[in-house]
Amino acid sequence: MERFVYQGTPSRVVFEWGALERLPDELSTLGVQRALILSTPEQQPLAERVRSVLGERAAGVCAQAVMHVPVEVARGAREMAAELGADCCIAIGGGSTIGLGKAIALESSLPILAVPTTYAGSEMTPIFGLTEGRLKRTGRDARVLPRTVLYDPSLTLSLPPGISAASGVNAMAHAVEALYAEDANPVISLMAEESIRALGEALPAIVRTPDDREMRSRALYGAWLAGTCLGAVGMALHHKLCHTLGGTFNLPHAQTHAAMLPHTAHYNHAAAPDALRRVARALGGTDAADAGPLLFRLNQQLGLSVALADIGMPEAGLDEAADLACRNPYANPRPIERTAIRELLQHAWEGREPH
Repeated sequence: MERFVYQGTPSRVVFEWGALERLPDELSTLGVQRALILSTPEQQPLAERVRSVLGERAAGVCAQAVMHVPVEVARGAREMAAELGADCCIAIGGGSTIGLGKAIALESSLPILAVPTTYAGSEMTPIFGLTEGRLKRTGRDARVLPRTVLYDPSLTLSLPPGISAASGVNAMAHAVEALYAEDANPVISLMAEESIRALGEALPAIVRTPDDREMRSRALYGAWLAGTCLGAVGMALHHKLCHTLGGTFNLPHAQTHAAMLPHTAHYNHAAAPDALRRVARALGGTDAADAGPLLFRLNQQLGLSVALADIGMPEAGLDEAADLACRNPYANPRPIERTAIRELLQHAWEGREPH
């Protein structure tokens, strides 16, 4: 007998080719006047384009977003918003920029409008992360959930194929873990499987033909579904390990998710066979045991690094990573065993296909 709880997120979602031009109308719908525009230094030209679209309703541009949201960067951006009299923020970019917007909202309660240009999915979640020193702290707070999300697939055309691939597999990780989440429900499970299917189809096509408009749109659609999954249910081993590796060893976020996903999926396949069978089915397989190898081969097909060693993880840090991953208890289909986690990390560091 089915038993579940489902609550949809309150975010307004606009999905349309060219949706960026709707920003002034969306500010009016939200009831705000002046926006601080957030971006990374590399995406400042895109932030300036937003400034042009908004005209006098642009309070200014803060192009200081970086990976893992250092607390000092968040503090500076929050002070800038106050000095400029902004009554909202527009975060245009990937997870780093949207994460900065969330950090501002956490302390100031300014509403956030998110315009994602990658597939990370942070825009659909009330989850935030802040890094102080070498430790990354994550949490959930309704104040950080963007009030409006504009998905404009045209903005992903400039995303290089390699970054598109890593960001897309990062999104897929949200959907994979949603299928075996402790609080999984039928609505989110349907979204998760559809997300994996859409991304599994679109990402190889984008790597082959980066300007394929249909596949760019399909990938962003899959990312929206994955982000919705991430915001609706709890995550497990995979996200815990990736936060540990990213925050402690400063590894690149999306590439870490991609390298780890085959191994964390395989770790859980016997304990969550129905969930991993759905992952395999979405990627063209049949059995739960197929999921990890299929994800590994997808990474290879996309030209992504399959070894943590290749993205900057020191082998000498694997013991510390295993210790940190096991330090606090959390939900996962298979018990978190230190010896097994250390072995998983070793295989991921070496880039072995799970079996």
